[in-house]
Amino acid sequence: MASFVTEVLASSGKLEKEDLASKISKMSRKVDDTKEEVCDMINKKYSEFLPNLQASEDLMQQVDAVSKEMEVLKNCIECEVQKNIHVAVNEYTKLKQQLEKNTTIIKMLEHLKEFHSSMEDFNKALQEKKYVDAATHLGTARKSVDSLKDWKTSELPLLSSLSSELTVQRENLIYHLGDEWKRLVVWRLPSSKDAAGPTAFHKVELVLSDGCSKDDEPKPTPLLCSILQALDVQGDLQSKIKLFSQVLLKNMLKPLVMYASLILTVSKQQGEGITLSLECLDEDHERRSKPSEVYSKLLLMLNTLHSHLLDVSIGDKKLSAILGELIWEEMSKCIIHECLVYSIPTNSSELERYNIVIKETEAFEKALANMEFLQGDSTDLLKYARDVNCHFASKKCRDVIVAARKLMTSKMHNTVKISPESKLRLPKLRPPSSEVKVKQEVVKDEVTMENSKQLSACSLRLPACRISESVQQLMELAVNTLCEAVGSSTQCALQLFFTVRNIFQLFYDVVPTYHKENLLKFPHLAAVQHNNCMYLAHHLLTLGHLFRAHLPQPLSEGVATFVDMVPGFRKLGAQCFLAQLNVQRAELLERLSTAHNFCNLDDEDNYIAASKAVRQVIHQLKQLGTVWQDVLPVSIYCKAMGNLLNTAITEILAKIMMLEDISSEDGEHLHTLCQTVIEEGPLVFIPLAEENKNKRYQEEVPLYVKKWSTFKELVIVLRANLQEIVDRWADGKGPLAVEFSSSEVKSLIRALFQNTERRAAALTKIK
Repeated sequence: MASFVTEVLASSGKLEKEDLASKISKMSRKVDDTKEEVCDMINKKYSEFLPNLQASEDLMQQVDAVSKEMEVLKNCIECEVQKNIHVAVNEYTKLKQQLEKNTTIIKMLEHLKEFHSSMEDFNKALQEKKYVDAATHLGTARKSVDSLKDWKTSELPLLSSLSSELTVQRENLIYHLGDEWKRLVVWRLPSSKDAAGPTAFHKVELVLSDGCSKDDEPKPTPLLCSILQALDVQGDLQSKIKLFSQVLLKNMLKPLVMYASLILTVSKQQGEGITLSLECLDEDHERRSKPSEVYSKLLLMLNTLHSHLLDVSIGDKKLSAILGELIWEEMSKCIIHECLVYSIPTNSSELERYNIVIKETEAFEKALANMEFLQGDSTDLLKYARDVNCHFASKKCRDVIVAARKLMTSKMHNTVKISPESKLRLPKLRPPSSEVKVKQEVVKDEVTMENSKQLSACSLRLPACRISESVQQLMELAVNTLCEAVGSSTQCALQLFFTVRNIFQLFYDVVPTYHKENLLKFPHLAAVQHNNCMYLAHHLLTLGHLFRAHLPQPLSEGVATFVDMVPGFRKLGAQCFLAQLNVQRAELLERLSTAHNFCNLDDEDNYIAASKAVRQVIHQLKQLGTVWQDVLPVSIYCKAMGNLLNTAITEILAKIMMLEDISSEDGEHLHTLCQTVIEEGPLVFIPLAEENKNKRYQEEVPLYVKKWSTFKELVIVLRANLQEIVDRWADGKGPLAVEFSSSEVKSLIRALFQNTERRAAALTKIK
């Protein structure tokens, strides 16, 4: 430390080196002497206990003197050092700035030299078609220019010229690379714009020039590798390959997947290289390609491309991997939607044979992975193929719903006859599982009680009627779909079962809306729709029970049921038919409204109008009877016709009872009209096509027409005299009293007979 301070002071010129050294040497000797004296004093005081007061005081003074001398020397040194350090720092800073400036200029000159050398090497490499070296040299030149731009202090006039030259040469390189690419990879696309379908891709060609090396080994040439790697160095490879992939997808890969009539041919011509071309065969253009056909065509295409174009290393990956990343997602979707979707079986019996397609798909993806088109776990096609059960169920459900909707929107008037003996045609179902058998046996053991009274064989049978042929087909479709669910996986069975439920729900929602106008307009269709709903409700009661034991869990545990839909269908059928009955009832009342209330029938015009109205009513009822004949069940038919006939005679009764004065001639005319109804009314009951079987129902008219007996009594009263009326009343116990009240009978007597003593006497007897 002493020598360092001495050197600093000596360099300043204000303290000589020898003087400083001598002073420090003297000071050191004084310190050593003082130390020895102090130690000697301490020893004598605390060890030998000798009296030395005067010596201690002298020693203390000596220590103080040495300390002061040290402090003076220290201050002197610090003062001199501080002054000389400040001067040295300033001089060093100036030298440093000068050095940095010189260093900067040297580096700039080095970059300029590097730029010039790189551009010279670039031009030489470009002429020799060493495109990778040219791209590398151009990159080095760019780095040199970028380095020059980074220095804010550099204001070289040449900088803008260097940048311009760099841009020009880069474009020059890109032009040469593009020109070489166009020469080596040539697309020949047909110019026809009118063609459509597979014919639009006929004669599409991709030519890979100079596709083989000198030893005829199928691999990319060094020139092609150089071009591709140079494009990568320039950052233009991605855009070039992306454009190539789009053209490849649009004009070759997708058409090969979509059209079975397109085939790929690979030919080699001396001097031209490899040619890949599409040809359209003269066959059914609507036919879908099988997966094996698609895979073989695509592998031929991609193998050829890999061998002659894509087997080039770009950085840490192959060019085939770059192309795969660009095309695989879209290509896999195309294969799925245009090929695999249509290969999904439509019948569960064909599912086992689909393993062939799964193996073909696995081999296809493995081949692509070997060529590095696929990376990692990209197995979209294989996942889709292996989920065949799910896809089968979805496809089956979709097809079933489409078929069901088509049946629902078809014409309803094509009908088939249903008899009580008619049953659903069920195929032979697989036996239930062992678990279900055990449960069934347990249930059978528990049910030991038996009713002595048995139901007849006709109980719970659907009565004879006509239903739409489309509804019968709809029911068969539902049964066949449930048969597909038998033996299927749980997920598949659930989908199929609930699709069947959706079929019936769709019928409930679609048919009344789609056929709404016709159901109100045509009585025949309303009756058929009524039968359709009752037919479906009838079979829905037992449909779930028929299949439950054969379906997997949880369907076999009670979920498989359609009973909850039965009330809705019954209500739907009833509402449809009641709406038609209301329409017919309104028409009957409208016809009777033209009868002028059956008053003043002695007037010829009034009688003609009343007679016409009655005849129209009978005609309408006969027409309805014919339309509904052999369509509605007999019981429904009779109730419906009885209801409408009852509406007509109730209206006639009401009009006649409102008359206050009925002349003998009017009474005769009224009797004639009413008698016509009595005679022809029963004839509208013709539920069966065999005439001899309808007599029974015509005799049972009073059972179906509520006011029939009342109307017959009115006809008798219209021609009876006072005594006959009184006799039929029989003090309120006769047949007349059963049908009419006393006030109604009195009103009739007052209207039919003049005010005489005999009429008064008769009125007194009506109580």
